[in-house]
Order: sequence, then structure tokens, then C-alpha cells
Amino acid sequence: MENHNVDTSKLCLMTGNANPDLAQKISDYINVRLCDASVGRFNNGETAVIINESIRGKDIFIVQPTSHPVNDNVMDLLILADACKRASAHSITAIVPYYAYARQDRKTRGREPISAKLVANLMVAAGISRVITVDLHAAQIQGFFDIPVDHLLAAPVIADYFKQHPFEDELVVVSPDLGGVTRARALADYLKAPIAIIEKRRPRPGEAEVMSIIGDVKDKVTLMIDDIVDTAGSLCEGAKALKKLGAKTVLAACTHPVLSKNAVEKINDSVIEKLIVTDTIPLQKESDKIIVLSMAQSIGDVVLRIQAQRSVSLLFR
Repeated sequence: MENHNVDTSKLCLMTGNANPDLAQKISDYINVRLCDASVGRFNNGETAVIINESIRGKDIFIVQPTSHPVNDNVMDLLILADACKRASAHSITAIVPYYAYARQDRKTRGREPISAKLVANLMVAAGISRVITVDLHAAQIQGFFDIPVDHLLAAPVIADYFKQHPFEDELVVVSPDLGGVTRARALADYLKAPIAIIEKRRPRPGEAEVMSIIGDVKDKVTLMIDDIVDTAGSLCEGAKALKKLGAKTVLAACTHPVLSKNAVEKINDSVIEKLIVTDTIPLQKESDKIIVLSMAQSIGDVVLRIQAQRSVSLLFR
């Protein structure tokens, strides 16, 4: 850990129900205990928040990814923030490693909502004064907020894992679509590897069809990188296409393991040898193919730098 020399007496770390394990890891790393607070349900299903200690004048950091069940976790975050605001907290930072509704960041057809903007508005209205997040699906979502947003990348954590495996000149980082080229380039720069791009089209939401692959993957160790693995359809189809073009090994890395429906089974049955994910979302179902890396140290360093009123930009390079 960096030598921050931070006065943590006014720092209060709090967690909702979405990812208490990550919150505990951050707590252990920065050596600040979790605040005595609980989030439950009334008999009618409404969120019940109880904070059992004074937080007057404290700088609150709430760990709450808005993963499944999405709407419950969003409301828990908003009500926690409102409780903190009404308890006279000095500031409220939401640590939202996984930002829900991020794929609804624009109108693709008439009469559609821009839900990512609505969620941003709700967070600000609830009293949140800063947001820390990881690998937004669309980086421009930062502009939906009128408060500071610290946008961490998982690429350094993922790169550190792969640097332990000597690929020499065989590794190629693969973007699963044209929109993910920037993300693939960032990881490729860390690993000093070339990139390839899978060109695909989506005949309907949740489905993908591989059209062609730009770049040389024959006899290479290919590493597909994406921000979200949801149904795993795109990932598995991309892996199949890479194998058909002669890739020696197919690996994958995704920041947020949404893994809905039978995604884990698809991955187990696919040609993907390993899927590297982070703990922004708790893993619902384990697999021998899935390896989980922790974002706790990266997030913890941001928390301490914010508390010390030091620049955090160094951590985003």
C-alpha cells in the first residue's frame, strides 16, 4: 500500500448488501473498520436502513455496486445516501464498481429512455457528492453527473495477472467488437502486445453474429477483453471464430461478471480456457475456468487519496 499518511478519523466506510465481501477487503486494506449500519427489508418489501453510530461530520464512503437484483441495489444505495445526508454527514461518496443501466446511455430508436442519465440524477438528488466506479460501459456517462466521478480501469489489475505468464511474442489482445478497441489497446499497451478486432453485428438485443476478424491470430495466444460478460454469447462466439482462424489458445478477461441465465454453462462448454474477472460483482456461480481478481487495493488507494485531498489521476494512467 502507498504511504498515504492519511488521517482516517473522519473516514467512515459503509456497505450495502450488494457486495459486502469487497467492502470488507477494502476495509482490511485501508485499515478502517466498516461502519455499524444495516440494510434490510420491511414486511412490505421497502428498504429499511439503520445506522447504529454517529456519523455527524464524517466523510462517508458507501460500497454498493448496482448489480442483480439491480433495482433493489439501486434503491438501497439511494436510501443509504439519504440516511447519511439526514444524519449530517460531511460528504457522501458512492463506490459503485458496477454501474447499472450503463448500456442505456443513449437513444438508439424513438421513445427510448436514457436510463444511465436517470440513475445519475437520482444519485445526486439523494445527496451523493462523489462517485467512484470501475470500467463504465460508456465513458461519457461521467458527463451525466454534475459531481466528480473517479473512473478506475481494471486493465492494470488484469495486466498484472497476465504478466505472470510469459507469452513472449505469442500474445494478441482481441477486442470483441469495434466499440471496445480503446479498452483492448489500453490492455495491449500494458502487455506490450498487438491487437486484433472481431467485427460483429447484432441481429437483435442479446445476440451477436461474428462477421470477420481484423488482425493476425493464427498460432497465437489470444486474449479477448471486454467490460461486461452477461449472457456470454458474444464471448463464446468470438472464441469459436478465433479457434477457426487458427488461434492456439483462447483466453478472456472481463471486468464485470454479470453472468446471467446459463452463461457459466456456456463458458464451461466453450473453447475458452480461462476467463479472468474482477470482484466488482459477487460471482453467483463458480467454475474451474473462472479466476477472480480483486479491485479492493485499487479502490482503497483512491479512497485514501480522496480523504487526503491528493490527486487521484496517477491511479488512472
